[in-house]
Amino acid sequence: MSFLASLITAGFGIGGGVLMLAMLASLLPAAAVIPVHGLVQVGSNAGRCFLFRREIYTAVMMPFVVGSLIGIVLGGLFVVQLDAGVLQIAVGLFILWSVLFKPPALMRKSAGITGVISSFLTMFFGATGPFVAAYVKSLELNRVSHVATQATFMTIQHLLKTFTFGLLGFAFSQWAGLITLLILCGFLGAMAGRLVLLRSNEVVFKRILSIILTVLALRLIYGGASSLFASGP
Repeated sequence: MSFLASLITAGFGIGGGVLMLAMLASLLPAAAVIPVHGLVQVGSNAGRCFLFRREIYTAVMMPFVVGSLIGIVLGGLFVVQLDAGVLQIAVGLFILWSVLFKPPALMRKSAGITGVISSFLTMFFGATGPFVAAYVKSLELNRVSHVATQATFMTIQHLLKTFTFGLLGFAFSQWAGLITLLILCGFLGAMAGRLVLLRSNEVVFKRILSIILTVLALRLIYGGASSLFASGP
């Protein structure tokens, strides 16, 4: 799944992070989902940054970094431990929202605003790539530069988030083996996605991806609701 998620994002600029989040939310304890996903995404996005390093659009990086710092700090002040069922439902609803709707126009017009909002939300929902991608798309970059710039934004955001979770006391060491394997598989997926970027039919692939994400989201919502009803009041 890590290989596939990185292939998807490297090939089409978006989707893999949400796919990984859905998978991890189905397998890991609730408290570990967002921190583990964040560190895995640091490695995955950094791999894409390396592969596409010459195509990164650097002019908008500083506003995004400043906005991300503000959003991460605010998110760190409010982040709480959620019931596993509640987390699954929230993640499922977020995935459906990212498939069916677009982020607000205000966020799409500013790298700084995008950094604040997406970084705040990533402390709770993990995969906010769709938010950031809406802004990157508005820059009207070529396809490779879009992927490179998106990967750089997400590397920055997930790195800040991982550092914050470390300060909040999350024990990354107990998940070190799993995280390392996921990052390695993710880099191989990014290498494959680099080839897909130039060869695939993007329209058909995005339709298939939307179907997959919708099915995963509905499965998460169902599983979360079942868990809440089973636990009772």
